[in-house]
Amino acid sequence: MLTRIFIQNFALIDRLEINLHNGLQVITGETGAGKSIILGALRLILGERADLKSISNSDSKSIVEAEFNLNDNFKNYFENHDLDYDSHTIIRREILPTGKSRAFINDIPVTLDILKELSQRLIDIHSQFETSNIFNEDYQFKIIDGLSENKNLLPNYQQQFSDYLKLKRHLEKLKTQLAEGNKEADYKDFLLNELFEADLDQVNFEELQDQLNTQENAEEISENLAQIIQNFEEENLGIFAQLSEVRNKLNKISQLSHQFENPKQRLEEVWLELKDLILELEDEAENMDINGELLQELNLKTNKLNSLFLKHNVNSVEELIEIRNQISENQSQFLDLENEIAKTNEDLVNSQKDLEKSAKIISENRKKIIPIFIKKIEKIIKQLGLEKAKIEVELIPTETLSTFGKESIQILFQANSGFPLMPIQNAISGGERSRVMLSIKKIMAENSELPSLILDEIDTGVSGKIAEEMGNVMQEMAKDLQLIVITHLAQVAAKGNNNYKVVKEDIAGKTQSNIISLNEAEKLQEIAQLLSGSKITEAAVLQAKELIG
Repeated sequence: MLTRIFIQNFALIDRLEINLHNGLQVITGETGAGKSIILGALRLILGERADLKSISNSDSKSIVEAEFNLNDNFKNYFENHDLDYDSHTIIRREILPTGKSRAFINDIPVTLDILKELSQRLIDIHSQFETSNIFNEDYQFKIIDGLSENKNLLPNYQQQFSDYLKLKRHLEKLKTQLAEGNKEADYKDFLLNELFEADLDQVNFEELQDQLNTQENAEEISENLAQIIQNFEEENLGIFAQLSEVRNKLNKISQLSHQFENPKQRLEEVWLELKDLILELEDEAENMDINGELLQELNLKTNKLNSLFLKHNVNSVEELIEIRNQISENQSQFLDLENEIAKTNEDLVNSQKDLEKSAKIISENRKKIIPIFIKKIEKIIKQLGLEKAKIEVELIPTETLSTFGKESIQILFQANSGFPLMPIQNAISGGERSRVMLSIKKIMAENSELPSLILDEIDTGVSGKIAEEMGNVMQEMAKDLQLIVITHLAQVAAKGNNNYKVVKEDIAGKTQSNIISLNEAEKLQEIAQLLSGSKITEAAVLQAKELIG
């Protein structure tokens, strides 16, 4: 229950504080006195966006506080959000001069989402401008589901439906990836086969190039080898013949003087090394084979590798191997993608089956409660002067699932006998709308755990006996919850357990709005004023006493 409202530095309000009580709390006041300002401040408690323009004095912050009496049912919420539970809980919003907004629950800073989640479980503000909600399909479902067993089933269904939509989006994303992959699949397969055919793991590119160079120059190499061998081995004039003569002479010298023993040994080593070198060159010359087929094969391999280097913009076989492995991995992932699509599709089918089962149960619950709802609402609207009015609720099966199941809803209305039932948005006038919405609010209040409900001029467009009946309905509603009503009707104001008046006055040359609690005498005067206008007549006072009873 809302027990206190405190507002500071907000629009025309310098400082306002009012204590509220249980039952029917009635707020009156002239048009423009500031009732809408108080509601605007309370909407900040409900998490609505703060506006810097609302600050009256731009040098200091604006504060809105609402204090509630809570029962122990809220303890879990406080524990789950790491908040200090107190049966007297204060929710506060602050708008700083910088425009920044802050939110607090029992002086603990919280996010706007947490504040909004809690406050919307504590208070509901319904404005005269929101009576068109009854035309909204979501609101119509909310009415029926709030009265049925769906009150507990629907949140679970809606969570499942949210997961179902996520699965659908995920499946579409996977299919898009697959479609894009399919466009490149053939080309990627071609590249992969081309790289595998190159047998890259067995290729030594430097050795391959060396073999190719050897084959391309085999004839010239053979000719030069033959010339080298001839230069060494030619009789009398060859290097070996001349070196042999040098060797013999140095051998003689070393026998004459031992100091030439070392040069002799070194020459022997050179002699043996040259002999060995020539033997190797003779073997190479003998094995040098000019092979046209081998040359062609080496050219093909080299050209293929050079082509791959150019195509993939790399310079080494190692880089080609890395590209091959990456393409292979991507192709493997492509196959995994197909498997994931199949699995996601299966999950989606199963999810849809579960949702359709739940939707069927939800629909059956609606069908059970609709006759009860119609009976209740027709009774109340008859009390409010719509004796001939009829209401029907249609559930229309749909092909697809939605947030509310597998059907749409339509409330039909008939104000007078002899006319067909039509969708309520096409068949209801302003005054009728107020009465129907009040009837709906009453029925919902009977089945709601909401501690406080504020009705802002929901009685607009009615008067006389109907206004009195609306007051009676509100009085009955106040037995189930704290009902705060903003009204211009004396008949409604007379039913208040507590009455308040919003006033506007000039203080130190500045217009300010405030709210005051009315005692019994002041309440009588206020109701009389609502009846007669600014000049209160004796007849109006007598009528006010009669209304109060």
